[in-house]
Amino acid sequence: MATAALLGLEKKSLREQALAALRTAITSGALEPGRHLVETELSEMLQISRGTLREALRQLQQEGLVSAGARGRLSVRHLDAKEIRDIYAVRAALESLAARTLCELPDRQHVIGSLRTAIQAMDAATHGTMEERVESDLDFHRTMCRLTGNETLLHSWESLEGSIRMSIMFAGLDKGVRNMSVDRHNDIVAAIETGDATLARNTILEHMDSAAAVLVA
Repeated sequence: MATAALLGLEKKSLREQALAALRTAITSGALEPGRHLVETELSEMLQISRGTLREALRQLQQEGLVSAGARGRLSVRHLDAKEIRDIYAVRAALESLAARTLCELPDRQHVIGSLRTAIQAMDAATHGTMEERVESDLDFHRTMCRLTGNETLLHSWESLEGSIRMSIMFAGLDKGVRNMSVDRHNDIVAAIETGDATLARNTILEHMDSAAAVLVA
């Protein structure tokens, strides 16, 4: 019984490691958009079974990083301008709800403190790698959703995370970095701090509209 449990943990660990490696390869551009994913090649590279690889690929498909084409062949997802605008429209709806919810809290000081800490991390990542900058930016927005206490909202936002990463990849380094300005994120925190739900909502909508415009320009 104990041996079976340990084997289960080992299998899960392999799947998670494969998932993390593939996710990083896709979001870093090592596996470029449109590239067909050949199971035999990937399983040999990762030194895992094809069954474990398929489990990881199914998860990446759910995250929006991988898409199925003709005959079910999987490839790295390639976003077009309309898809990016659609992604950011949904982000705007979710994050404006988060901002409004935070404005309605009777005591927002712990929220403001957490968001400012997230911005400090963004500032510290300014001279880091592109991956570090992307992670610090996403962490700010994830934190904003988490602080609402609305698990459905947070889960919905996290389901978009892979697509958000892909949209940044699509745009490239220069455009992606333009959307990671600390000042733009300070504006969001300042709006939430006022408790004015309309101001906070409009700040988020403008933030997302301008971000999408930069990415597809």
